[in-house]
Amino acid sequence: MREQTAWLILVAAGLLEIVWATALKQSDGFSRLWPSVVGIVCAIVSFVLLTVALRQLPAGTGYAVWVGVGAVGVAIAGMILFGEAVTAARVLFLSTIVVGIVGLRLVEG
Repeated sequence: MREQTAWLILVAAGLLEIVWATALKQSDGFSRLWPSVVGIVCAIVSFVLLTVALRQLPAGTGYAVWVGVGAVGVAIAGMILFGEAVTAARVLFLSTIVVGIVGLRLVEG
């Protein structure tokens, strides 16, 4: 597998992390069936994709990017879907995570 493909797989894994975390929020503690099913299935697929990407990428970089994409995405989803606070400080620190993700890609790429 090429490194570029591994990065694309890693980003897909991070995007699925956003889906599963948001679905689990919607599952209301696993008391709602379909959000629970979506959350669990997306979590499994996300972990599998992360594992595939880590065959080519360093573990620390891959894990940091996966968590970073998920964290930023879930925070944005929370602001859009759940009415969580949008503050300058929150946007600044989420932007810092994005800069870190881009920096890791540039260093490893």
